[in-house]
Amino acid sequence: MSSLTRTRQSTEHLSDECNRLRDWIEDSDAIVVGAGAGLSTAAGFTYSGRRFEEEFGDFIAKYGITDMYSASFREYDSPEETWAFWSRMIMLNRYKGKENGTYRMLLDLLRDRDYFVITTNVDHCFQRFGFDKERLFYTQGDYGLWQCSEPCCDRTWDNEAVVRRLYAEQRNMRVPSELVPRCPNCGRPMVMNLRADQSFVEDEGWHIAAGRYRDFLGRVQGRSTLYLELGVGYNTPSIIKYPFWQMTYSNPRARYACVNMGQAYAPAEIRSRSLCIDGDIRQVLESMV
Repeated sequence: MSSLTRTRQSTEHLSDECNRLRDWIEDSDAIVVGAGAGLSTAAGFTYSGRRFEEEFGDFIAKYGITDMYSASFREYDSPEETWAFWSRMIMLNRYKGKENGTYRMLLDLLRDRDYFVITTNVDHCFQRFGFDKERLFYTQGDYGLWQCSEPCCDRTWDNEAVVRRLYAEQRNMRVPSELVPRCPNCGRPMVMNLRADQSFVEDEGWHIAAGRYRDFLGRVQGRSTLYLELGVGYNTPSIIKYPFWQMTYSNPRARYACVNMGQAYAPAEIRSRSLCIDGDIRQVLESMV
């Protein structure tokens, strides 16, 4: 598939498009949701601006960082400073952050439907805000998990208890040296279980979720299926976007819907069975609910 169609919705037409999407959800035998960073942004989990500045003022002053995402790729002066940054990042986006109702509205639309969610988000919002964990596949990791930096094994470890201590006990942009996390298996430094390179650990839970996703796709093949893409950009299009286009193209009974601010596209080959809404995901969900 090659040629792309972009649809930008005017304000007066947004309600009609939302009604159409709601009808598609209700008419479908199954729904496959693909969620990217735009969904969490719509839910209030922004990585820049006031939320970022209030939590990372000292790091901004020292390093000139401009947002949490880019700051997560840089090196800091010591392991103690690194974990001061990461414990704040994890707490803000995984454990103490609150959403504005976006995820709950999506759940209301999918409740009692035959659905499955694949997401590149690592903030665990779906499970935190009520979605069935057996209908979720987090492909890129989880802020709530650590792995060995080597890695020495295909295991991950829950980090909440230690992260809360790191967050509470840090002083002057440093955590206590004795709290710097090390692998329980080999003693090497721990790192986040996030897919940044080839060292990413796909643990047993990851493989179980991947299997459930494959089974779901196989079960709905040929049925009236809606591939609903929410806030997926072009950082990793091969995980959600391109497969959704291909699965829609391969199944004459399938439909593809995309809701994204500024990036609502569909290939020409599936144009007649596509709905692209260029708008705020939260506003679209409010209109449907």
